[in-house]
Amino acid sequence: VQLQASGGGSVQAGDSLRLACKASGPTFSRYVIGWFRQTPGKEREFVAAIRGTGGATQYSDSAKGRFTVSRDNAKNMVALQMNRLKPEDTAVYSCAAGTPILSAFSLEHLYNYWGQGTQVTVSS
Repeated sequence: VQLQASGGGSVQAGDSLRLACKASGPTFSRYVIGWFRQTPGKEREFVAAIRGTGGATQYSDSAKGRFTVSRDNAKNMVALQMNRLKPEDTAVYSCAAGTPILSAFSLEHLYNYWGQGTQVTVSS
């Protein structure tokens, strides 16, 4: 499966952005889709993930209450709605596909396919 993230941009603190992860391939619904982010000099960190059939989701502590992940399997797409953005949310956001169990959604080594990221910049 091939993935492409889009929707990033430069916004002010408190603004919202909606990222999209578009996938190719007929087996999209088999995969958990995770969102990860990375800033220069730091390790990539988990943001959110959603089960292949939808329903089960997981969020990092920093994303809980502000970000919402959703998917539309008919469109081969996963969205990450990010509200009340903070400067510390500035990063390159990437989506990935894999088959981790729910308790392991945050483990990046369990994701086999990665797309190119999209830059999110939040200024204060």
